[in-house]
Amino acid sequence: MSDYAVARLDEIGEIDDGRVPFRPVRHHLGIEAFGVNTWTAHEAGDRIVNEHDEAGQGDTQEELYFVHSGRARFELDGENVDAPAGTFVFVRPGVKRTAFAEEAPTTIVTIGGTAGKAYEVFGWEVWWLEVRELYEAGDYVEAAARGRKVLETHPYSGVAYNVACAESLAGQKEAALEHLRMAVESSDQLRELAATDSDFDAIREEPGFKELLAQAI
Repeated sequence: MSDYAVARLDEIGEIDDGRVPFRPVRHHLGIEAFGVNTWTAHEAGDRIVNEHDEAGQGDTQEELYFVHSGRARFELDGENVDAPAGTFVFVRPGVKRTAFAEEAPTTIVTIGGTAGKAYEVFGWEVWWLEVRELYEAGDYVEAAARGRKVLETHPYSGVAYNVACAESLAGQKEAALEHLRMAVESSDQLRELAATDSDFDAIREEPGFKELLAQAI
């Protein structure tokens, strides 16, 4: 692998996750030190950053937003911030944030990381690229099988977690517990998420599931 990589924005395939189309920049370039993706709204008025903060379920990322093109309007704890192209917006974890496109199209680059903590690669982008459509169509058996193949080359905790979700929904209890163990042994955030994730209702009363959630890293 080369020690550098170059890509134009339009060379990175866009993924529509049903909320805001994004481009998996981190995955495309093989970055493991920090999170970075782009989000694009194709119509004026569309939401471009989903409303959230970074203070729940172990997620305490600082986020830096850069308006690459177009014009955005951020809402930060209820305060409106105009952000034309070329604007940086830095947001700490507890701030409730969202953003809307004021022009079409508008693209925002998002960079995130947790202060004082090494960045953890979850690999959500890989799951969305390879398996999302099967999962959303309810084909959990095939989603689990495809996900296990993805996990062979991308052994990320987030991929293991989603494979476990599909296996649980497919009735593959032992496999689900095995892959959930792989996920939560390296991530308190995923352990907390599993505690309330309805995908695991089928195995929630299993002794192995209770044991995993009781453990601490």
